[in-house]
Amino acid sequence: MPLARPDWRDRLRAGIPTGVIVAGLGYALVIGLGYAPRPGLPAAALDSFDVTPPAPPPPPRIQPKKVRTNRPRGAAAPPNIRSQATEVVAPPPIVVLPPPVTPVVVAPVAGVGNDASQGASDRLGPGTGAGGVGNGTGSGGSGDGDGYGEETPPRRIKGRIKDSDYPEAAADAGASGTVQVRYFVNVDGRVSGCVVTQSSGNAALDETTCRLIEQRYRYDPSRDADGRPVRSIIVVNQDWVLERVRDER
Repeated sequence: MPLARPDWRDRLRAGIPTGVIVAGLGYALVIGLGYAPRPGLPAAALDSFDVTPPAPPPPPRIQPKKVRTNRPRGAAAPPNIRSQATEVVAPPPIVVLPPPVTPVVVAPVAGVGNDASQGASDRLGPGTGAGGVGNGTGSGGSGDGDGYGEETPPRRIKGRIKDSDYPEAAADAGASGTVQVRYFVNVDGRVSGCVVTQSSGNAALDETTCRLIEQRYRYDPSRDADGRPVRSIIVVNQDWVLERVRDER
């Protein structure tokens, strides 16, 4: 039996719904592929911090247990014997003091009197004369004798410092100046104890001055009123002139 072919009109009516569905699916596909998602919000920054654990609780205080003892407490001392002090009071002890010692009057120079000094004037001073400056017993002299007299000063009899003694170290340094020294003249006429009382500013000049004076200088020593040699002190200045030394050289 031959099959009847459908009419084109029937085909058209059946194809229209199908085309509409296919077109709708295509439109939906195109819209879906062109969709761009909205940018998301930035993630919030996370802060990190350390959490300190809580401090441990303090250890419990251990209360010592009170131990009770059965020892008896200290009792009072037994009562003393009934008595009463005597009416007689002991006298204070007598302390015997030694007799005062009479001071002995002394003088710098022996004499026959009882005073601590000797003189013939109302003026106070260390001398034993008539207000003089010495320890003598005469009329104002400066010696140790019993009569009037004066000491004679020392006199140099040997030794001198020459220009050729100029220290080389001082000459090379161009140093010059005046040295003031003080020294002792002993009873034998020799010099000792030289010291610089005013420096020249150069150690070589100062040292050479004292060294040569002690080595070379000799004196007729100072003498008292009786002619006895006594020790004396001398203060002198020594001039060091560099120009004069250069002229000689």
